[in-house]
Amino acid sequence: MSARKLIITLDGPAGSGKSTTAKQLAQRLGYAYLDTGAMYRAITLMVLSRNVNPSIPADVVSLLPEIKIELTYIDGIQKTILNGKDVSEDIRNIDVTNHVSAVSSIREVRQFLVKQQQAIGKPGGYVIDGRDAGTVIFPDADKKFFLTADIETRARRRQKELEANNVIVPFNKMAEEIHARDTFDEGRDESPLVKPADAMVIDNSNMTPEEQVDYIIRLIQD
Repeated sequence: MSARKLIITLDGPAGSGKSTTAKQLAQRLGYAYLDTGAMYRAITLMVLSRNVNPSIPADVVSLLPEIKIELTYIDGIQKTILNGKDVSEDIRNIDVTNHVSAVSSIREVRQFLVKQQQAIGKPGGYVIDGRDAGTVIFPDADKKFFLTADIETRARRRQKELEANNVIVPFNKMAEEIHARDTFDEGRDESPLVKPADAMVIDNSNMTPEEQVDYIIRLIQD
């Protein structure tokens, strides 16, 4: 009989390497990767495309009945489908990044997505990353990790991601945006960013993604 597949959560602030680490970890374990942030980004993309103000919750919530998000996987990599269209790249643009915190702080939006995320990951065999993966979505996850890094490191990582898409943002501006995002995520009323009490903390400021994955696998095996 094969061993039961685990539910593994990775939480942490913006730019802490959650997505990169989660993808590689899932690949190494033969699990699927559930990027909860991509689902919030998909809703944010819809909001912006309709010229709806992300800061007016009632207007955002009014769009939810029109939104259908599907996740497909190619070689374990998640593709995000919004109303039948692959938006995996579109949801990474700078406008979505700048507004996703406002959209994801809306209670009805979180309730709308958390139910879907729980249904997807319930069978196990998933690595889930987000802001509240180990506190709200899967509070009983088998293994929980909280990734963190200093603001300078996180700002450089974000810069590199954006440069890959030909978007240039000065380092000082990026660092300010990361700090503002931290303040917003930690202070919001609905599912604020907090470390799960039973999560193992990993400061990866001086670690490569490969080193992080190796370290997490050792912790899981131990």
